[in-house]
Amino acid sequence: MALPENFIYELKQNNPIDSLVSSYTTLKRSGHNQVCLCPFHSEKSPSCTIYNDTQSFYCFGCGAGGDVITFAMKIENLSYIEAVKFLADRAGMQMPDEAKNNDSSRIKARILEINRVAARFFHDVLTKYPEGEKGRRYFRERQLTNATIVKYGLGYAPDDWHKLHYYMNSKGYSDEELVIANLCLRSRNGGVFDAFRDRVIFPIIDLRGNVTAFGGRIIDGSGPKYLNSSDTPVFKKSRSLFSLNFAKKSDEKRLILAEGYMDVISINQAGFDNVVATLGTALTSEQARLMKQYADEVIIAYDSDGPGQAATHKAINLLSDAGAVTKIIKMEGAKDPDEYIKKFGAMRFKQLIDRSDGALDFEIRKCAVGLDLETEQDKSTYLRRCVKMLAGISSPLDRELYISKIAKETDVSRETLAQQINGLIKKNINAAEKNSKQEIETFAALRRKNPESVAHPKEFKAEKGIIAYLAANPDGLKYIESRISPDCFVTDFNKRLYEKMTEKIKSESYYDIMSLQSEFSADEMGKITEIIVNSKGIDINRLALDDYIAILNEYKDRDDNVGDLSNDDFLQYVDKMKKLK
Repeated sequence: MALPENFIYELKQNNPIDSLVSSYTTLKRSGHNQVCLCPFHSEKSPSCTIYNDTQSFYCFGCGAGGDVITFAMKIENLSYIEAVKFLADRAGMQMPDEAKNNDSSRIKARILEINRVAARFFHDVLTKYPEGEKGRRYFRERQLTNATIVKYGLGYAPDDWHKLHYYMNSKGYSDEELVIANLCLRSRNGGVFDAFRDRVIFPIIDLRGNVTAFGGRIIDGSGPKYLNSSDTPVFKKSRSLFSLNFAKKSDEKRLILAEGYMDVISINQAGFDNVVATLGTALTSEQARLMKQYADEVIIAYDSDGPGQAATHKAINLLSDAGAVTKIIKMEGAKDPDEYIKKFGAMRFKQLIDRSDGALDFEIRKCAVGLDLETEQDKSTYLRRCVKMLAGISSPLDRELYISKIAKETDVSRETLAQQINGLIKKNINAAEKNSKQEIETFAALRRKNPESVAHPKEFKAEKGIIAYLAANPDGLKYIESRISPDCFVTDFNKRLYEKMTEKIKSESYYDIMSLQSEFSADEMGKITEIIVNSKGIDINRLALDDYIAILNEYKDRDDNVGDLSNDDFLQYVDKMKKLK
């Protein structure tokens, strides 16, 4: 059921697109528009443009595009109705009743309900029933208080293949729903069984307080140490952070990034609310950008072992790309924050945080690992590593500071070191510009490379021209309809788009092509936006429109008549078609 036209208009008026986009990435003025690093793919130079005149966005890199509703759909992984509700809440607007009947919203609401009931089941098993003793003993050994167990809603999954399965069935939830929610798995013979067994359970809670997924840690026995929910309609692992629902309420403008659930919970229990962790995977660019929304500074508190240090190096680069100031905790006498706090206490851990080194100090120390700087050969290796590392630093001030520092400690001319670094920077800039151009061209080529557009390039271009004209001149619909029908369109997507546009123009008093989100997916809205953006600056007048219409009519006439051709005439027709293309 469609939402009222005036409600959507008011919703967009109350949510200027730049105000929403700027919550996720930094905008820079570029003429009448604004540009930014695209929040939907990793890049070094901005390829995403915000068009203030049309209240739309388009990324020339990955093809994402649309209006403020489309942006909310993609960035928050929401359905159309959910995105509208998200923006309505943001603007303090009341949702119309018509929004209640959306299938996608019902499915997501059902999964969130299932997760809430399952979380209560796991928690009750842990805290109330004999089967939970194993989990209670584990958390006692990890020195968690009852208050912390309740705060995080921790639980225990019994060592049983069907305990949760049958319990959820008794509450009215079907096997299919439990599989979609990833709480149960389906065997090869079609049976269903519990995904989490004999594990302590960590509910994953989003910023709205919904249980979206679960993490389970094995206590003993075989199997992976941690088992995490796979992606579901309400959960995307690469865009989620454990305990961000608590960290976002902190008065601190910095976040502590820990490596796992127990580290986060131990640090939080020690009095530090501003701590988060990834969900069993390495930090992603989406998570780095998410952290930047809530903090200007991120302190990495990963384990001090080899894998922890490698993960730190990767996290530094991603957080730097996201624009966050990054610092590193240097722990001695403990392998991870949990152990450090237990051995030395919360006060010492706070001192560690306050005295944490900048990311550059960490990277410079890494440059010296395994080297004897008293030997000329190792000193040369160290300097080459430092040159490569400093050439990647975006801040000239930081670079100058560390050039002087390294030159002094190695007794090398500062000018020589700076010359080497500046030369590498220039080389990297040239390579980055080339790669960025190639990336945009590759993305664009992939978007164009669909079978229909390749088979009918001339008609495909004509269709886009007609769509662009109609988007800018909706009053020209009667003229277009008098000359072509939807059946004249050759490609399926453009035909469907044209049909939906004509429906909207005829039924709405105020027409905007961006009002099609309820009919098209977020990715399809990107294709639609591409058509509009590529037509900017091109004068698609009535003469050009007539040419486009003629191309489609010519193709339809050929297509209608081809079935009546003899074999020889058909071969001549194919040769003619090849020349036309």
